[in-house]
Amino acid sequence: MSGSSTVAERRIALVALGAGEYAAVDLDAEGGEQARTFIGSGELASWVSAAEGADRPRWIIRSADEVYAELLAAGVRLSRSHDLVLCHAILRDTARVPIPLPPSTAWRRRDPVASEPSLFDALGEERHDDPIAELLEQYRSQREVIAREPDGRLTLLCAAESAGGLIAQEMRAAGLPWDERVHDEILTETLGARPIAGGLPSRMVELGDRVRSLLDDATLHLDSQPKLLRALHRVGVPVESTGRWELAQHDHPVIEPLLAYKKLSRLLSANGWAWLAEWVHEGRFRPIYIPGGVVTGRWASAGGGALQLPRSLRPAVRADPGWTLIVADVAQLEPRMLAAMAADEAMARAAQGTDLYAGVVATGAVATREEAKYAVLGAMYGATTGDSGRLVPRLRKVYPKAMALVDAAARTGEDGGIVSTWLGRSSPRPSDEWMRLQSDATAADPDPAVVALARRRARDWGRFTRNFVVQGTAAEWSLIWLAEIRHRLQQIPPVFAESASATPFAQEPHLAFFLHDEVILHVPEQHADAAAEAVREAAVVATRRLFGTFPIDVPLDLRIARSAEKRHPVAGASET
Repeated sequence: MSGSSTVAERRIALVALGAGEYAAVDLDAEGGEQARTFIGSGELASWVSAAEGADRPRWIIRSADEVYAELLAAGVRLSRSHDLVLCHAILRDTARVPIPLPPSTAWRRRDPVASEPSLFDALGEERHDDPIAELLEQYRSQREVIAREPDGRLTLLCAAESAGGLIAQEMRAAGLPWDERVHDEILTETLGARPIAGGLPSRMVELGDRVRSLLDDATLHLDSQPKLLRALHRVGVPVESTGRWELAQHDHPVIEPLLAYKKLSRLLSANGWAWLAEWVHEGRFRPIYIPGGVVTGRWASAGGGALQLPRSLRPAVRADPGWTLIVADVAQLEPRMLAAMAADEAMARAAQGTDLYAGVVATGAVATREEAKYAVLGAMYGATTGDSGRLVPRLRKVYPKAMALVDAAARTGEDGGIVSTWLGRSSPRPSDEWMRLQSDATAADPDPAVVALARRRARDWGRFTRNFVVQGTAAEWSLIWLAEIRHRLQQIPPVFAESASATPFAQEPHLAFFLHDEVILHVPEQHADAAAEAVREAAVVATRRLFGTFPIDVPLDLRIARSAEKRHPVAGASET
């Protein structure tokens, strides 16, 4: 996402016409008139490749989801884009400008799993007789909204979001290198032998029998929560749910084997042998990423569970022979973003180095690193009870600017207002039901029960907006980090001049995995140091793009390894 060049970029709108045909509209053709080229079925990859090779234009596309997979399958990559669907969601809701983009069902995201729009999507979608005019009109409207924001933040956000759309498709095409044999060995060691004809693996059978014996119910179906709750109540465990945290509060012989059974059950259902057969093929795990799938701008996943990859399976992430992995994650990203957003110099000083929580302890506000962690997380998530609630007030004395920022965001939410991230992604409005409840609570002679419920709902929404500004800004930092990594990797030459594989990822260093504040790169061994440096440089640039010269450290824990197996964290340990 290089934005330092002063040379005007070329923009080409790429419009799907149906039946595999496209139109390309050069928005910066000589003479000031748009030049249109119609591309026949099967000619898209060659035409786009030639245009990319000429001057790397910015492609104005409806959505990377709808066009980029076809190009990647033919070995063609886009350097940069403006993704109209992704940017529509931002510009429709942003509070950074007085007049945002009018909403339109035609530009909402489609189900990434479905190959065709559903019946209800088709019925509710606004149709246009001229798809070229429709796309150009949407692009013009988006540019007008972006131009209303004076300091360029929406420009940066839309560029980063669009880059994220390309990266999501590239990571799916490249896949995360995955050793199926190692995965199978982990499952067998953890769950027991795989049953030949269905059923549960041996270790789960043993634990299940033990739980039933302790509950004195030989036929109990452990995966039925109502039946399990009744059985627990009969033996004196008065829980309201079978959640891990609630069960752990009780002292009974059944708790330990039941928690162990539930843990193995989650592994089997989420990442067991069925998952392996469905999601890993030819040594690659290819999840479906959804950029901006969460209201804060964080990514989501529509399949494969990429954002919930358990630590126990990370040893199965293995580089190919002759290749290596670059694994990098950010230490305490969200509180660092808070310090920079608030321009809180004291909190920024605590963030200098590798461990922000140790810096908090050094101020004397709290006694231990654990207390510092509880206090900081409580400040960002609005904790009012327990250790976090007790410790948060101490932060107000040492970090008044940071606390004032999240406190103000919470008050705005409690009043039903909208808050925005650093670059301008805005929170949704509370529901109509929420607003009616608040109105009822302020009516003449309100019901005390209604008042209590309204206050509770207001506090809940305030906690959401409090965290929204921090989590959303951290997501923006991560997006820019991704885009800058991608840009730098493209400067590293491929391993071979030619390859039997059509995909460029068979010979070039590339991003293979992303999880909020962590990336995994798959890199030829001879380029490992250059790729690692690209990751470090990208982090520095992402911080500078957001916060200029404000002195905030965003350190990386980075390693070059054959496997993505997580090391046990050591307080304060980090490599930069």
